This record gives sequence, structure tokens and C-alpha cells, in this order.
Amino acid sequence: MIVCTFFGHRDCPVSIRSQLRETLVRLIEREGVTDFYVGHQGNFDSMVRSVLGELVMQYDHISYAIVLSGFPGKNIGSSQRTLLPEGIETVPHRFAIVWRNRWMLERAQYVVTYVTHNWGGAAHFAAEARKRGKIVYNLAGWGEEKTAGGLLRRQRK
Repeated sequence: MIVCTFFGHRDCPVSIRSQLRETLVRLIEREGVTDFYVGHQGNFDSMVRSVLGELVMQYDHISYAIVLSGFPGKNIGSSQRTLLPEGIETVPHRFAIVWRNRWMLERAQYVVTYVTHNWGGAAHFAAEARKRGKIVYNLAGWGEEKTAGGLLRRQRK
């Protein structure tokens, strides 16, 4: 099982959707990624879930889970693919998203991000992924990351 997870700023432009899809197709076809873990906050997570929903119909050997940071609320329907990590029920609410993000990062070999600046949760977990030796693709092209084409490039920090 090869896993990919995602970290992105709450707001992201819809213009990255095709680049996101291209990156995920590359991970599936060339890197053998079969499982995807995605959160449920913000536009980036929503876009990732939408693209993954399309891709599971095209690639029947892949799956994805929406990893929750607490018990499901009204905005998470029962028909969606949700996962509540074991142990999160003991985490105080204000630390649950960070705990969930660490849980996803520990299981992933690949990380796709949308990070445009070096502060906030998405930037923190992108940096943590690099520190742990994960392969990181930044759709925003900020910092030092892998591109969708697989080449390493260095941009502004």
C-alpha cells in the first residue's frame, strides 16, 4: 500500500484543479500510489476530494478516505468515505486537526500541497513532510519541491 496525503491553505484558486489532477494521475500511474488520505476543511481539501471522486471511477484499484478530526458533523454525509483515526477521541478538540494531520503524515510516502507562504498549518506540515523524507509536490510552486513532472526545482522562499 503506497499512500499519499494532502496539506493546503484553506483558500486556493480553482485554476490549480488540472495541475492537481495531473499530479494525482502521475502518482497513480508512475509511482503506484493506491491510497489517499484527505482532510475536510477548506477549498483545497474540497477540490482534492472532488478530483479523487472522479479518479476512483477511472482507476478501480485506488481508494481514498476523508480523515476526520472528530466525530462527523452535519456537513460530512454518511455516504462519503470517512475515517476516524483510532485514538483521536482522546485528543482535546483544539489539538484534533494537528493530531489528525500527523496521523496522515505518518502513513504517507507522498504529500501533495498547496503552500504559498511559510506560516500556518499547511506550511508547517509541508515542512514536516520534507524533514521526514517524504516526497512533496507543491502545486503552488513555492519553495523547493517536486513538480508534477518529477523534476526538482528551486523557487523563491
